[in-house]
Amino acid sequence: MQYRRFGRTELSMPVFSCGGMRYQHRWQDVPLREIPADSQANLEATIRQALEVGINHIETARGYGSSELQLGEILPTLPRDQMIVQTKIVPTYNAQEFESTLEQSFKNLKLDYIDLLGLHGINTLETLDQCIRPGGCLDVVRKFQQQGRIRHAGFSTHGPTDVIVKAIDTNQFDYVNLHWYYINQFNWAAIEAAHRHDLGVFIISPSDKGGKLYTPPQKLVDLCYPLSPMVFNDLFCLSHPQVHTLSIGASRPEDLEEHLKTLVLLDRADEILPPIIERLEQAAIAKLGETWFHTWHVGLPQPHETPGGVNIPVICGSAIWRSPMTCWTTAGCGTIS
Repeated sequence: MQYRRFGRTELSMPVFSCGGMRYQHRWQDVPLREIPADSQANLEATIRQALEVGINHIETARGYGSSELQLGEILPTLPRDQMIVQTKIVPTYNAQEFESTLEQSFKNLKLDYIDLLGLHGINTLETLDQCIRPGGCLDVVRKFQQQGRIRHAGFSTHGPTDVIVKAIDTNQFDYVNLHWYYINQFNWAAIEAAHRHDLGVFIISPSDKGGKLYTPPQKLVDLCYPLSPMVFNDLFCLSHPQVHTLSIGASRPEDLEEHLKTLVLLDRADEILPPIIERLEQAAIAKLGETWFHTWHVGLPQPHETPGGVNIPVICGSAIWRSPMTCWTTAGCGTIS
C-alpha cells in the first residue's frame, strides 16, 4: 500500500479507502439479530482483508443502513490505533437532533472516538448555513472534539462546484469527500481550493459513480487496454497528488484485488495514461461529434434548478461513459443542451 498525507489532519492515509456503502446487509436500519450470519461474515472478511493489504481507512455513514451497526461488531476487536475510522452524519437545522444522531453512530460503532466525522451532504448553501451558523451542527462537532471523541471534521458533497468551494473557503473543515474522476472532472476547482486550504481530499465512489466500472461494457474494456477500466480510472485519479484517497466501496473481499493492481503503476502514470485517454476521446468524438463532445454539458441546469435537486451533469457524464445513446435517450441531454 502507498500512503499520502491527508491534508491538515496529518493522517497518513492509504490511497485506497474501504468505503462501507456496498457490503452492508440492508439500506435500512435493522436489529442486529436480523442480520444474516453470512452477511456479517462477508463484511468482517472484507474488513480483515482490507487491513491485511494496508487499507486501514474504514469509512461509513449513519445513512448507510446497517453498515455502522455491523461494523460495530468487528471494529472494537481490532487494533484501534492502527485504523482510521470515519462516519458521516446528515446536517439538520435542529442541532440537538444532529447530536442525537451522532450519539447513535457512536453507539452503533462501539468506539470511544472516531478519527474523521463528515457532515454528510453539504449540497446547497442552505445546508452549509445549517452547519456553520452559531448553534449549528459544527458547534456540536466542536464539543465532541473538545471531549476527544472526534479527531477531525470534514464534509461530503454531491453538490455543484461553487457550493463546494464556498464550503472549503469557510476554513471550518479539515477534509472533503467529493466526486472527481475521468468522466466527471467538473470539481477540479474544488480540489484546487482544498489544496490551498490544506484539506484532505477523498474521492467518492470512483468505480461506481465513475461508470459502474466493476461491470464495464466490452467497448470500454477494449479502449482502456492494457488496463482494466477500473485500474485506468484509479490511475487517472491518483496521478494527481492533490488527490489523497479513493473509496473502493467493496462488497466482498475479492473486490479489493483489481484496485491493488494500480499501485505498481503509479510511478509510470505519465507514460501509461496519455494513449488511453487519446483513444477514449477519439472514440467519443467519432460517436458523438466533436462539437457535442466538447459542449454537451453547456446549458444543463444546476441541481437547485431541477425538481428534487438532481445533478444532471453527473448523471449524463456517467451515461456517456457507458453508452452515448443511453444519455441521449434517457437523460435527454441532447434536448437540454
